Amino acid sequence: AYHDTPGGHIRIFKASTLRDVMRATGFQYHRQHWAHALHAPYWWLKCLVWKRQESSLLVKHYHRFLVWDLMKKPRLTHYLEKCLNPVLGKSVVLYFSKPEAS
Repeated sequence: AYHDTPGGHIRIFKASTLRDVMRATGFQYHRQHWAHALHAPYWWLKCLVWKRQESSLLVKHYHRFLVWDLMKKPRLTHYLEKCLNPVLGKSVVLYFSKPEAS
């Protein structure tokens, strides 16, 4: 059901497709990396308890942890996420530049 959810901000793309589209519009690709490794377990938990995710204490507490992490930005979780991003990162970040017009 995750892939059939209409609207919202959920979009699933392949990095290579995004790269190709951006290059076709004149952007120059530089590099990519993965991000949001600490968010991946949250989505796994939501999928695990799909029908009762609204009442799941585990989902609720993990969400609270993510909000705390976002607001407080502790060094420990920043370092942990940096280490886990290449393995568990749920989002790909692509870097481009637009060449100046001649």
